[in-house]
Formats: sequence, structure tokens, C-alpha cells
Amino acid sequence: MNLLIELIRSTFLAAVPILLASLGGTYTYYADIFNIAMEGMMLIGAFTAVLGSFFSGSWVIGILSGIAGGLFTALIFTVFAVYLKTDEFVTGIALNLFALGGTTYFLRQIFSVKGAFTSSKIIPLPDWNIPIIENIPVLGELLSGYPFLVYITFLIAVLVEIHIFKTKFGLRLRATGEDDAAVDSVGIKSDIIKSKAILLSGFYCGLAGVFLSLGYVNLFAENMSNGRGWISLAVIILTRGRPLGLLFMALLFGFFDGLGLALQNTFIPSQFTQMVPYLATLAALFFYSREKKKSKGESKNESMAV
Repeated sequence: MNLLIELIRSTFLAAVPILLASLGGTYTYYADIFNIAMEGMMLIGAFTAVLGSFFSGSWVIGILSGIAGGLFTALIFTVFAVYLKTDEFVTGIALNLFALGGTTYFLRQIFSVKGAFTSSKIIPLPDWNIPIIENIPVLGELLSGYPFLVYITFLIAVLVEIHIFKTKFGLRLRATGEDDAAVDSVGIKSDIIKSKAILLSGFYCGLAGVFLSLGYVNLFAENMSNGRGWISLAVIILTRGRPLGLLFMALLFGFFDGLGLALQNTFIPSQFTQMVPYLATLAALFFYSREKKKSKGESKNESMAV
């Protein structure tokens, strides 16, 4: 029973950074921007969150610093991809490399350590204990006592769904992704819509980085995003950018991440258990690709029959 409870708790914790990053990436998905810079946005957000928390002694400043780091990275991506019209893929790769090299360099320059930095001066996100529920056996262990950002993240998924599909901005965002020239022709500047989409992506990826370094663990490690930005991109593709679908898929990948951690205490080699969430990502993309080809083939046969 304890193992099951730990697995479920690990699932929720591992799902949060993936869900936050994929929610941010949903905005660029609908703006028809291939945003692979989410990995770098998350990593810089994690680093600046630790900086803010360590030097200020406040988790609030840590959150604001992490968001600022994500927005800074998104701003660079915006300038190059939207206004200088550079290739989005190349720009994203460059930003990811910049984030990895930059955080590694400043980790060594500021804290004089290699690999990872932890300190009692890094103030983590506070946990929320839900009244009444926390005193219920089993249920309290499953649902109470997480960092507060866990609960807020699931609410954010609903709000993003409303923002994209029920507001004027969401309509303009989706129209920009469909045909930006048509949007420009009616007096709406598509470049501004795209810029807002990237900055929103940076905001949520920065928040994902905050959770990684101040919520999931209480430290910063080199390359601690560890491919979560890529997994988030896969989640967006699999769900076709539906925020509530992202919630389910993030929990699924969070489960495989938690399963990998649980299996580390068994006879299975740790190298294999670390591969579990990424193998699950590849498997999901494989079956999605097969299903997509199958549906295309069926629609083609129907059109030929007509």
C-alpha cells in the first residue's frame, strides 16, 4: 500500500512540470510556431528560481525570478523567430544549447560547484495541507501535502482551455495559426499575436522550471530539465493542443516517471528505469503516427469511392 501511495504521489509531482510546459507550448502550437525552445526556457527558469530564492530568502522571489528567466528566454526566441524571421527549429536548438551552457557556466561562477547546488538558504515552495482531508487515512496521504503549485497547475489547465477556445485572444491566436496573412489583412498584426503566444509559453515554462528546482526537489542540477521540454512537445502533438487532454497525458507520463523511480529499488538496472518515461514517449508517438496514417488511408479510400 505504501508503495502504491508513493507511486501516485510521484505521478502528480512528475506530471506538474510537463503539464505546465505543455500548456505554455499550446499557445505556440496554435500560433503555428514550432517551439522546441521549451527545454531551454524551463532550464533557465529553474536556475533563476534558485538564484532568486537563495539570495532573497523568499520562495515568492524565487517564483518571480523563475518566471522572469522563462520570459527572458522567450523574448530572445521572439526577436529571432518572429521579427528577424530566422528558422524556428534552428533558433530553438540554439536557445537550448545556450540554456545548457549558460546555466552550467553561471552555476560554477556564482556557487563554485559542479554538477548540482543545494543549500539550506534555498527556500522551497510551501506545502498545502487540505483541511479535513489531511486527517483521512490513505486519502489524506494521496491528496494532501503537495507544494501549492501542484493544485494551482490543475486549475491552470482549465483556465488555458477557456483562454484559447472561449476568448477573443484565443480566436485570433487560432486564426493566426491557420492563416497569418488573412489576419494581417483585417488589421490585426499577426506578429504581435505570435509574440504574445511565445511569451505566454515562456511564462509557463519558467513556472515549470520553478517547480523543478523549488518544488520537485530543492536544488539546481546541470541539465535538470532532462528532456522534459521534449516530452512536453510530444504531449502537445499527441493531444493536438487540447489543454484538458494535456492534463491526462501529463499524468500518464508522470506515472511512467514515477514508475521508473519505484523500479530503482528492484533488481532492474537503474539505467533502464531512467529510460522508462522516454520509452513511453516514443511508444506513444509510434502508436499516434500509426493511427494517423490509418485514418488518412481510410479517408483517402472513402474519397476515391465517392
